[in-house]
Amino acid sequence: MGRVVVVGSLNVDLVTRVERLPKPGETVVGSGLERWAGGKGANQAVAAATAGAEVIMVGCVGSDEAGAAYVARLSALGIDAAAVRRHDDSPTGHALITVDEMGENSIVVVAGANAAVGLDDLALLDSVGPGDIVLLQLEVPMAVVAAAARRGATRGARVILNLAPYAVLPADIVAIADPLVVNEHEALILADSESVPASLVVTFGAAGAAWDGDQMTGPVLEGSEVLDTTGAGDAFCGTLSAALAAGKGRREALEAALAAGADAVRHLGAQPNPML
Repeated sequence: MGRVVVVGSLNVDLVTRVERLPKPGETVVGSGLERWAGGKGANQAVAAATAGAEVIMVGCVGSDEAGAAYVARLSALGIDAAAVRRHDDSPTGHALITVDEMGENSIVVVAGANAAVGLDDLALLDSVGPGDIVLLQLEVPMAVVAAAARRGATRGARVILNLAPYAVLPADIVAIADPLVVNEHEALILADSESVPASLVVTFGAAGAAWDGDQMTGPVLEGSEVLDTTGAGDAFCGTLSAALAAGKGRREALEAALAAGADAVRHLGAQPNPML
């Protein structure tokens, strides 16, 4: 079984609940304020570990209480967090999240220490090889994402790139991704570019997902089961990576990922038991 090495973000999510998401210029009243573990990178790492993979997390947190609590949380979940660097000049990254009564969310990300992840933090990737997965997203500097993809691919690892939040990457980086994971909106933007990934997974929310056009539906949920959509895509990506690291084929990996995405909307927060 290969390892899943996640290079990505670690955020503290500050979450409040609203009757409905505010329109531009509108103020609404939030109910409560909770502090949860988030960040696309760490969310995907936790999902991969939950799915049974050996997981290594690469990233940065601030030299603050939130950063120390986050590293301790990852370690307690069985994730190797030795490559998560404490950065003295920036706070741990944060995300400001509002969730409405239907479980839909609106998110503002403050990068903090995530913006300090640098090329020197990628030294651990020298140890990856065939069978390993390098899992990437776009909440750390683009130069780091590109370097991680190239280094992983050069050493024979499989590179999975979640193109979110959407940004334009060099065509050779997109071409490395096997698969590149996008939602249906991001897929439309990608289609207008000249970049072609090694393979492409498109997620359609409740309608399932497709890998190079081979579509599969996931579990059907009642509306009352959907508590919070935050992190569903991350659960999908982390679980997909874990399944592929375990040697499973496309359809079996996709089925596991869809089930994990469905499970993710049944609990509050991007991660299970996410309180920090």
